[in-house]
Amino acid sequence: MKVMVIPGLTLPEVSEENLERIRLAAGEGAEVVVCTQREAPALAQEVDVILGLVPQTLFGAAPKLRWVHAIASGVDMFLYPEFINSSVQLTSEKGLVGEHLADTGFGLLLMLTRQLGAALRHGPDSWNHRPEMRYQEVELTGMTMGLLGFGGTGRAMARRAAAFGMTNVALDCDAVPGSAEVDRVLGSAQLDELLAQSDVLSICTPLTPATRGLLNADFFSRMKRGAWLMNVTRGEVMVEDDLVAALESGQLAGAALDVAPREPLPADSKLWSLPNVMMTPHTAGASQFRAQRNLDRFVRNLVALGEGSELEGLIDKVAGY
Repeated sequence: MKVMVIPGLTLPEVSEENLERIRLAAGEGAEVVVCTQREAPALAQEVDVILGLVPQTLFGAAPKLRWVHAIASGVDMFLYPEFINSSVQLTSEKGLVGEHLADTGFGLLLMLTRQLGAALRHGPDSWNHRPEMRYQEVELTGMTMGLLGFGGTGRAMARRAAAFGMTNVALDCDAVPGSAEVDRVLGSAQLDELLAQSDVLSICTPLTPATRGLLNADFFSRMKRGAWLMNVTRGEVMVEDDLVAALESGQLAGAALDVAPREPLPADSKLWSLPNVMMTPHTAGASQFRAQRNLDRFVRNLVALGEGSELEGLIDKVAGY
C-alpha cells in the first residue's frame, strides 16, 4: 500500500512517531510519502490512500486511489463530479471538532450578551459607558438554544447550553438520536417550530446545495424577533445583505460569527461595523488536540481498510456530509 500525507493548515506537520504509526497500520511493505500540495500530482501515480486535500488535478493524477481522509471537517471542496461519481471512499474528522467550535461559539455569544465586546472596544473609556452596558446585558439562563443540525458540533453546543441553564431544541435532516440535553430531534419539516422557540439559534450544518443560502430574508423573518444568531460552521449558508438587514432592523439582536458569507470578508462589508456583531476570522477550528485526534482516526481507518471493515467518519458524497 502506498500512502500519501499532505500537511496543511489543520495538520501543519506529522511527527516521526505518527509516521511510524501510519506505516505499521498500513501493513507490511507499505510506503508512506510526505509531500506538499504542489509536489503531490507528480508522486500520485501509485498512491492508494491520501491524507490531505485532493483537488481535481491531484485526483486525476492518482488512478489507483481507493480512499481519501480529509484534514477538514467540511468536505464541500472535495465534492466535484469526478470524485462524487468514483468508487473512492471519503472520510473526514466530522464529529471530532465540535468541542472547540462550541467554545468559540459561546465565547462570541458572551461577547454580545454580557457586553464584553463593547468593553473591549471602549477600552479605558468603558467606565464612562458603564450604565448603558449594564442596561444591555442579558443572562442566558432560561433561554432556549436552537440547534440547526445535530451532529458532533450540535451536541457539543447542547452540552454547553445546558451548563448555562438553557433549554435545547434541535433539528436535523436525518433521523438522528437525541442526547442527555436534547430529548427529541425535530425533522426538517419542523423548521418553523425550531425558529419560533429559539432565543439563540446555532448553525451546526455542513455546506451542501440544500443549505447554501438557506439563511435568507424569509428565514430571518420566521425567527423569533430579537433572537441571537451563532454560526461557527459554514458562512455560505447565510445571505449577507439579508443578514445585515435583519441585524439593522432588530429582527436579530446580534450575530456571533466565526464564518462569513464571503471569505476573507472585505473591509467594506457592513458586518464589520455593526455594533451587534462579534466576528473572528474563521479560527474556531483550531485546537491543540485537533491534529492528533484526526491522525488517530486516520490510523484506525488504515487498519479498518486492511481488514475490509467500515471506516470512521465516512462521508456520503452525494449528500455532502
